Amino acid sequence: MGTNANTQTANAHLTTPTRLTGAEIVWATLVGEGVTDVFGYPGGAILPVYDALRKFPIHHILVRHEQGASHMADGYARASGKVGVALATSGPGATNLITGIATAMLDSIPMVCITGNVSSKVLGTDAFQEVDITGITLPVTKHNFLVLRAEDIAKTIRLAFQIAQSGRPGPVLVDITKDAQQATTTFDFDAAKPRPYRPHPMLRVDDAGLEHAVELIRNAKRPVILAGHGVSESAAMEQVLSLAERAQIPVALTLLGLGAFPASHPLNLGMMGMHGESWVNNSIQEADLLIACGMRFDDRVTGTLHTYAPKAKKIHIEIDPSEINKNVPVNVSLIGDLATVLDQLLQ
Repeated sequence: MGTNANTQTANAHLTTPTRLTGAEIVWATLVGEGVTDVFGYPGGAILPVYDALRKFPIHHILVRHEQGASHMADGYARASGKVGVALATSGPGATNLITGIATAMLDSIPMVCITGNVSSKVLGTDAFQEVDITGITLPVTKHNFLVLRAEDIAKTIRLAFQIAQSGRPGPVLVDITKDAQQATTTFDFDAAKPRPYRPHPMLRVDDAGLEHAVELIRNAKRPVILAGHGVSESAAMEQVLSLAERAQIPVALTLLGLGAFPASHPLNLGMMGMHGESWVNNSIQEADLLIACGMRFDDRVTGTLHTYAPKAKKIHIEIDPSEINKNVPVNVSLIGDLATVLDQLLQ
């Protein structure tokens, strides 16, 4: 079947409820989520999904090892701004994904990993190539799912995409039993849409916090902006540039923040931390105010915590409430999407 025919068939599945196998629903849902490229390696427990691939307009990149699939999906997400998707079988196929999943988790990269598992009837019996992949990946995923029925595949994958992209991005794993892939059920893409994302109750900036931050910025003599990965993740490059130029504040960058502020700009100090430049770290140590934008005060950045920037008051703008005061105590926390918070601050 040609690519155009595949596209027409996939679009028909999206617009009209139809009966499909669970394996076909996996691909139909991915097409509906806008996925065009998937990285994976076949194996017994995921073969039904691979058998259905030829019917859908998705480019599959065959890796030589599942670890390559998760690292490729991670890199693809970083480069494209889309959700990276990796595919693997049960047991060793699934466990081989873990290093790439952990990398995505630590760097806040949106990724969905889909694994096959043994039939639901033999789960927990140590069947051939069975492992508890949801249990194993619990510490290195934003969330994970075990799907036992074909009826739950579409809504689970759609929810996985929502979770991977919302708030602080991260990897989500969807483990699907082989009998769920083989069963047939009605596929309705629109009906599988998850409820709207509800931000964490703490994700709101109060006026008092904004006023306190503005007062600290106005009174600072040696302020420094610390720009992290969150600047590019929230597309807040313009806002950071505006803040730096309006208040004439130099900008120091974390490793993953590089590229979020023009390298040739006179206010660009360079990279901070253990692998950064000495003058950048000296500037931070001598600062009287640090404005942390989308960074988590990683130990490669701070070094010894009790001697880190002892003269500086600190403003931390961050989407993940758990990062506030985790490593470095701050004077003002502005919790929310960085671009949105900076828009409010710049006013």
